[in-house]
Amino acid sequence: MTKTSIGYGIVGCGMMGREHIRNIALLPDAHVAAIFEPDSEMLGAALALAPDARPAASVAELLAMNEVDCVLIASPNHHHLAQLEEIAERRPLPVLVEKPLFTDVADAGRIAALKARLPFVWVAMEYRYMPPVAAFLKQASDATGGIRMLTLREHRFPFLTKVGDWNRFNRNTGGTFVEKCCHFFDLMRLILKSDPVRVTASAGQAVNHLDERYGGETPDILDHGYVLVDFVSGARAMLELCMFAEGSRYQEELCAVGGNGKIECLVPGPGRFWPAHLGSAPVPQLIVSPRNPPRPQLLEIPVEPQLLEAGDHNGSTYFEHARFVAAVRGQGKVEVTLQDGWWAVVMGLAAEISARQGRAIDLASEFALPT
Repeated sequence: MTKTSIGYGIVGCGMMGREHIRNIALLPDAHVAAIFEPDSEMLGAALALAPDARPAASVAELLAMNEVDCVLIASPNHHHLAQLEEIAERRPLPVLVEKPLFTDVADAGRIAALKARLPFVWVAMEYRYMPPVAAFLKQASDATGGIRMLTLREHRFPFLTKVGDWNRFNRNTGGTFVEKCCHFFDLMRLILKSDPVRVTASAGQAVNHLDERYGGETPDILDHGYVLVDFVSGARAMLELCMFAEGSRYQEELCAVGGNGKIECLVPGPGRFWPAHLGSAPVPQLIVSPRNPPRPQLLEIPVEPQLLEAGDHNGSTYFEHARFVAAVRGQGKVEVTLQDGWWAVVMGLAAEISARQGRAIDLASEFALPT
């Protein structure tokens, strides 16, 4: 595609949709052309960020606008798959779809059909593109001599309030291990360069949302847990999640260990949540600890202030869009595929089932794995 500026059609402009808009505005060769957002308050906030964008009354109306060259889906989780199918039917365009790709075990088989019907689908896995995580990915193999153990920890704040409180119930989100943790399951596969075979989880709802009621219902989303994953390669990975730990200095911690040593990555949470009385927010760190000779080496990896101000994901949303636009132009590859998105959700769904039923989940026997 040789257009001077790629026009995005945005579907869904809540908190994450607006983060996408702010980051698209930083790109020299892209702009927001159209927005579909059924909530009037959210639509007004989005148009304030992209005043030249045209509002649309539906996905169909947005797709009918010639100035739309690609679509970003940032709607609530349970709408993603149907909206992808509508784009495929009405006007197949390149799509960047927020995670998770789908939310229900019964819908897993619908993903393969999309591959032939759309130019491409890029699943938005922002965590891959955080500068400290990208540095970790680049150095992990050499630092460890081959990863045998991988631990991912997220200690963070509870789920935020969303329009219509859709994120308070598993039927809309797919469950916490799908909604929140598909990022980490995606990172596990990416870091280990292997697919999972078995998932075992222990989790619960101990603190968050227990005093909330929506239509007489109490939220049923998990707020803490552990997930252990075995991989084809023989490597093992563990996720530790706690969503009532916003007092932490770092929000995400990654640790990989192999025969030659260890590498760690420490990532702070959103700057807007850092207490002002504590001074400047922490700077991301990468720590490489060889076994011989033992000599931990710490490297700070700062993120540009402009990128930190544009969103809550350490600048990653900007880097993700830069690569997505390159793929739309035919100048880069799709880095997070439908299959990647499928695996991340299936791992999360397996963790949800394991935690609730108290058993290990053999993926090959319970899911139709891709060939």
